[in-house]
Amino acid sequence: MKELICIIVGGGYAGINAVNAIRKTLKGESSQRPLRLILIDKNPYHLRKVLLFKPAAGNEDIIVPLTRLFPVGVEFVQATVTKIESEKRRLLYQDAEGIENSMEYDILVLTVGSIVRQPDLDQGGMALASLDAAWKIREAWRTNMQKAVKETNAKERQRLMTIAVAGAGISGIETSAELAHFVREDAQQWGLDPGAVRIKLFNTNKRLFPDGPAKVGLKLERSLEACGVTVLQGSRVLQEKEGTLTLSSGETMSVGLCVWTLGLLPNPTLRNIGLPVTPEGYVIVDASYRVQGTQGVYSIGDCARIVDPASGRADGKTCKEATAQAARLGKILSADLEGRPAPSHKGFIDFFCFGLGPGHGMAWTRILGVDIVFTGKLGWRLRKFTWDAPSLLK
Repeated sequence: MKELICIIVGGGYAGINAVNAIRKTLKGESSQRPLRLILIDKNPYHLRKVLLFKPAAGNEDIIVPLTRLFPVGVEFVQATVTKIESEKRRLLYQDAEGIENSMEYDILVLTVGSIVRQPDLDQGGMALASLDAAWKIREAWRTNMQKAVKETNAKERQRLMTIAVAGAGISGIETSAELAHFVREDAQQWGLDPGAVRIKLFNTNKRLFPDGPAKVGLKLERSLEACGVTVLQGSRVLQEKEGTLTLSSGETMSVGLCVWTLGLLPNPTLRNIGLPVTPEGYVIVDASYRVQGTQGVYSIGDCARIVDPASGRADGKTCKEATAQAARLGKILSADLEGRPAPSHKGFIDFFCFGLGPGHGMAWTRILGVDIVFTGKLGWRLRKFTWDAPSLLK
């Protein structure tokens, strides 16, 4: 019997969960052809992207080799997909050596994710945009602390011990809290006053967590203040240059380092890959994740615009949505292959988690109109679960 070739492009949260769901769903059905699963990614590992703040503040490894996640039953091709020819059910790719090649498929699942928004070059600072950037951020603040040990000028020493985090989404909140812990810890080890460390989180909105109730945003702010982070509401950073921060208000501030955490943008390769995209650059899919105008092509995760047909609400761009989409995709593929009606997308429940430094966290959900907040150790355990489970870690 001819094998069924299923290619998943992208080894992020959506991609690895799609592999898992498809393998469980399609291999368990005797009516299906033998399944050949191929995962394509430019890297031989899964990067736990939501944890980029970990190596920026501490020294945590956030890479998981794909062979560890899928030791058997999944082929891996290290390559970058350059074009999808959906009418021929073929994709073109460039392998790790730069050699162009092609591959045919029966089913293609696109999960190439998003990229971190970068500031303009003249805005200075360092964006928490990649693993390499995270390492450089850690090196930069540690270098500043070492300089502060020898600095005799009190004003300059304070500047070296001040870090600005520009952007107060989940990434900015978690980055500032983690920095507050580890920078103070290192300062104490080097004989500096840990109380002199200043971590300032700049929020362009009037409060934290605009997606949830105001009382949760206030609780987050108080929790950050308790761990040593000062939140500046309604304040936009325009530029960092030579240790001086310029704000939208016209004020300036001396800082040793500015870390940008500006959110996500659609992967730019989507505009040239041969699939229909929205004006913003997201792949256009129907309620069952089928890419518009194609046969056998599906897309989930950050790279797709996925809308709940019942509410008209677009799905969020976090790993919790990606894992739910992947689980549903397995059932959709099974239904499409057998000619049955396929499930439609359903929005994820309101549920958000925040890491607030090692061992501390907060989680919020709303059930039947009632806000439920978990803090402290329980909030941390919930947050850790939402970090580990999408990476298929137990």
